[in-house]
Amino acid sequence: MPFYIKIATVISLLIFNACSSNKNMSGQNNTHLNSSSAQVVVFDKQGHRGCRGLMPENTIPAMMKALDLGVTTLEMDASISKDKKIFLSHEPFFNHEITTKPDGSFIEQKDEHNYNMYHMLYDSIKTYDVGLKPHPRFAQQQRLAVSKPLLSDLFDSVKAYMLTNKRPYPFFNIETKCMPATDDLYHPAPAEFVELLMKLIREKQMEEQVIIQSFDFRTLQYLHQHYPNIRTAMLIEDFDKRSLEEQIKALGFIPTIYSPENSLVNKELIEKCHQQNIKVIPWTVNDAKKITELKEMGVDGIISDYPNLFKQAVSLN
Repeated sequence: MPFYIKIATVISLLIFNACSSNKNMSGQNNTHLNSSSAQVVVFDKQGHRGCRGLMPENTIPAMMKALDLGVTTLEMDASISKDKKIFLSHEPFFNHEITTKPDGSFIEQKDEHNYNMYHMLYDSIKTYDVGLKPHPRFAQQQRLAVSKPLLSDLFDSVKAYMLTNKRPYPFFNIETKCMPATDDLYHPAPAEFVELLMKLIREKQMEEQVIIQSFDFRTLQYLHQHYPNIRTAMLIEDFDKRSLEEQIKALGFIPTIYSPENSLVNKELIEKCHQQNIKVIPWTVNDAKKITELKEMGVDGIISDYPNLFKQAVSLN
């Protein structure tokens, strides 16, 4: 165990002893948020893409801001460059809503797919800015010059933050951005994608801190087969009308976390998941009242663009 993880363990234990409300979440699939090298929490507060509502998404400043706001898990998206480097990006191309080109001009929506980052070296990708252009849907976002970071740099930055601020080590909920129709066009096929991701995670000794999430069950299936100790989160779209049983059958194993669009959540769904030792963590909830409602319903955590709302949700205090 690396030195900085040992420090995080000591800090976590001290905080745990001081906060009697925290309790162990044990069980085969309850290992999420129960690593000896990180904090033990009852309710998982996840910052979506860091804190997209407040800072440029999937950037290190967004992750640092989310930590300042007290999140227990940093949620993010992983993409792959031409030189097989893993960086944070929701799309495998430069989104016209957030991108400024190196020459200071903007990318038009009709052209954004021409900026396929899977065909670009990371040294070129990092010359594009994704924090200066005002976001059309997130007026509260702070504007700053920032590029898409390497996942390895994020790991290092969080490590430094943790040591400086003496806070428990967070978890990293990493989505594999892939789908069958775009294999080898915008991203590697699942096996290569997972192997690249796991190579970095193992190099950084972060196995206990990560959750791998995906809408693409293929990556979760490969991960479960080859790295069964890694936590998994099954992402579910609002238009997926299959039953929970049908979805789990399609996946082929019991995931650590069931992560549906928040409108799909009800008490019956939560009870069914809990009966199978599956945590329920819906996305993306951007209303304090809804956060309170879902927590009282029994969800195990929530993903939000606005982590500051967790303090506003009365039942979370």
